Amino acid sequence: MENVSSIWSIFTYALVIGIVLAGMMGLSAITGTRRSGRALGRSMSMPFESGIIPTGSAHLRLPVQYYLVAMFFVIFDVETAILLTWATVVAEVGWIGYGAALAFIVFLAISLAYLWRAGALDWGPQVRPRRVTDTRKDLAS
Repeated sequence: MENVSSIWSIFTYALVIGIVLAGMMGLSAITGTRRSGRALGRSMSMPFESGIIPTGSAHLRLPVQYYLVAMFFVIFDVETAILLTWATVVAEVGWIGYGAALAFIVFLAISLAYLWRAGALDWGPQVRPRRVTDTRKDLAS
């Protein structure tokens, strides 16, 4: 009987969410402004936010470090989520769970050390190596 109760609560939750979504979509369709024609001008018919006329290309070239930061954020965010959920059940999982969490942390520490050694965490300005010229050739000529 307990399983039926949990299924009905999930079904009720999904039904309420569906009603709220349908209500929001219906209200926006009814109360939303509809403007068309010449009164808008060229800027409002263009696919852009708030009717602002675009001034350049929408394609931005982002450096690789931007994506590295995003990947590191996701990795360590997932690590935090896993460790926080592990912390809530630490008493039930015992030493086996502790060992698994410790192995997980050691694996992440090794990965972070590898990234650090590979230079993936160096986000500052890159120093260009100076070109060394042979001064003996310059003196001979």
